[in-house]
Amino acid sequence: MKRVLVIGESCKDVFVYCESLRLAPDLPVPIVQPKSIKENPGMAMNVYRNITALHKECKILTNKEWESVKKTRFVHERTNHLFLRVDENDLVERFDHRKVDCSCDVVVVSDYNKGFLSCEDIENICRAHPCVFIDTKKPLGLWASHAKYIKINNYEYSRSDHAVTKLLDNKIICTLGGDGARYQGVCYSTNYVDVRDSSGAGDSFLAALVVRYINTSDIVESIIDANVKASRIVAERGVGVISEK
Repeated sequence: MKRVLVIGESCKDVFVYCESLRLAPDLPVPIVQPKSIKENPGMAMNVYRNITALHKECKILTNKEWESVKKTRFVHERTNHLFLRVDENDLVERFDHRKVDCSCDVVVVSDYNKGFLSCEDIENICRAHPCVFIDTKKPLGLWASHAKYIKINNYEYSRSDHAVTKLLDNKIICTLGGDGARYQGVCYSTNYVDVRDSSGAGDSFLAALVVRYINTSDIVESIIDANVKASRIVAERGVGVISEK
């Protein structure tokens, strides 16, 4: 079985589901009453747990004490409306590139741009390994040109548009929300679903993309499968985990 290594910073996702019946008397803000809390591993750890749901040979290289890095969302319990997100301790220590296992078959860089990976680090990883999938919050540049594939969303693409060369563009898989994904000028649509929560959808798309690719070596088939699996995730509340069903 092919081996996968995920590299990137992780956090704990916390969802505080609340009830709100009125606005504060002194300010136009809702008064919320917490009813329940749900927690799960986030960012690179969410990519890792989605990959391992489909493919057991996967390891992760991430920040120490990642559970102290928190994204806490206060969400209306009935409508799933997001009131507020609070981020804590979200600048992390840079990783040690000497720990990268280049004997694995696929490297997945899940870069949330919190300090764990520099552009130079990602470039060095891509130069050292022939099959690297990048998902990054950094604006793209030539440092990404040695990646096998680059998964970003439409907003991230627009921020990098000025720096996207033809070489980079041929590697980019751009997710388009409900419209699917675009690769090398072709849009691969997905079935309409009633979106309940888009949290973690990009992580699930990336995980499904990588697992199907290592089993088929067909990137178009992998994009189509990732569309299907990510669509199931956004139909759920909170951050879900993909499955083959």
